[in-house]
Amino acid sequence: MSKPFYAKFEVPNEVADAAYEALQIANRTGSVRIGTNETTKAVERGTAKLVVIANDVDPPEVVAHLPILCEERKIPYVFVPSKEKVGVSSGIDVPSAAAAIANVGEAVALIKEISNRLEELKQKGSSE
Repeated sequence: MSKPFYAKFEVPNEVADAAYEALQIANRTGSVRIGTNETTKAVERGTAKLVVIANDVDPPEVVAHLPILCEERKIPYVFVPSKEKVGVSSGIDVPSAAAAIANVGEAVALIKEISNRLEELKQKGSSE
């Protein structure tokens, strides 16, 4: 599947896998907001620590506003390949287009590492 128009940079598989893992840890030890509406609210309220956005959302306009909102609020966001895995990692049995980690719980170090990698990717993407 080709990269959706709202995905501003390529995310390596290891970063996407780390994002899924961070969702799982935060779901167990902190709190996660699941779904596009809940994620949008968490970003607007400034409670999101990391936003995970699926690339396989149809129609893509459902989540296209999230990168822009995250940029405005300076909240790190990551694109991942699968809405199925976003849902499962968030602790639900259905796909989810997006999720936001509100309380990091024990995922503090992992989220910091993901945020640093995302900054590097954005810098690299804007210099090309």
